[in-house]
Amino acid sequence: MNEFQAALHNPILVAPVVGWCVAQVLKVIIHMCMTKSWNWERVVGGGGMPSSHSATVGALATATLLQYGASSFEFAMSTVFAIIVMYDAMNVRMETGKQGAILNILIKNEEIKAKLDETSKDKWTETILKEYVGHTPLQVLVGLLLGILIGVAACHFL
Repeated sequence: MNEFQAALHNPILVAPVVGWCVAQVLKVIIHMCMTKSWNWERVVGGGGMPSSHSATVGALATATLLQYGASSFEFAMSTVFAIIVMYDAMNVRMETGKQGAILNILIKNEEIKAKLDETSKDKWTETILKEYVGHTPLQVLVGLLLGILIGVAACHFL
């Protein structure tokens, strides 16, 4: 078996990749059902239901647990990594999205545009900041549950 084939049979590699892919596909489908429109950004973008961040790290931690056990340093590292990523998705990135929404309103405000000098005006009035970057606790939980299921399946079938 060559190295590429060996990698394809490694659940600790395959589970997180599949977790991310499945979460992104579900995110696109859910977005289409909710808005009745296609959005290319949803294919690879952050934010939305379910959290692909949580699905990825949840699958990684689950596969690591099943391969190495709860007392292993590999499981400890992957779990701490998962907690940091999910915290970031729920808190830091969610706040970034809220700030983006507020700044987009301010950027469109005519009074503020008038106070900007000419060089700043051209740069900032055309800027649209991303607002859809973080996750709600429910989106993180659903992503985590999806990741756990995928991690178990990967360890069982690979």
